[in-house]
Amino acid sequence: MRHVEIVVLNWNGWQDTLCCIASLQRLDYPDFHLLVVDNASTDGSVEQIKKAMPSVELLQTGANLGFGGGCNAGIELALARGADYVWLVNSDATVDCRSLSALVRVADENLALASVGSVVYEADQRDKIQLWGGGRINLWTGHSRHQLSPGVPDFISGASLLLRRTALEEVGLFDQMAFFMYWEDSDLALRLRKAGWQLAVADDSRIMHKQSASLGKGSSLLDQYFTQSGVRFLRRHAPIPFIPISLMLLRMLAKRLAIGDMGRVRAVLKGFLAA
Repeated sequence: MRHVEIVVLNWNGWQDTLCCIASLQRLDYPDFHLLVVDNASTDGSVEQIKKAMPSVELLQTGANLGFGGGCNAGIELALARGADYVWLVNSDATVDCRSLSALVRVADENLALASVGSVVYEADQRDKIQLWGGGRINLWTGHSRHQLSPGVPDFISGASLLLRRTALEEVGLFDQMAFFMYWEDSDLALRLRKAGWQLAVADDSRIMHKQSASLGKGSSLLDQYFTQSGVRFLRRHAPIPFIPISLMLLRMLAKRLAIGDMGRVRAVLKGFLAA
């Protein structure tokens, strides 16, 4: 039986995190340990989680390290404890009780798999697929989109991401210096694939996920981080970075200008300049 360490990253969202923990505690997989990592929340998350779930281990980073950095803190501890797999689950997600068993079953059947994802459904429309494991990236246009039907994606979403220990030991963890938020899962996937590892989706692993719960969908801060990380990702992985970066910026700016949201236009430009 493979031992799985589950890492849930919390930042100012203890209500969602408690729902996530409750669903994880109902998993039918027999050999797992749950670690909640708090990314220096300011909303009383640590106290609320300790009060509601005193038996759950809580690791405090002491600073907001971003998504990749916060997850890395948990992954490093999980690997030090001898985990065979690390399962990252977004704090604004809830999981089906059979979801982890399905992920491990797929991973165990193919030792070339570095990561396995779940079929992710909208939290408020549980029959609507948000993404099938991950997404596709066009390195010539700079366009990233969710995959909505069966198939092998270019990357596995961090919303539900099972990672094999030996793959992480070979390739490394998230690049938290380059990606504070967004595109870090895509970067890790491309690094894994370049090293010869494969990705897969466990069709029977089902989770329900809110979109952009930490920052709010359509926020200026989301636009800033998405742009900054996207530019850095394309500089690293695109054959001719100038082309997809230009096209990505034009799309993002045109959409925000069309709705007259100058705050989000400025956020996109700020992200580009910070990259």
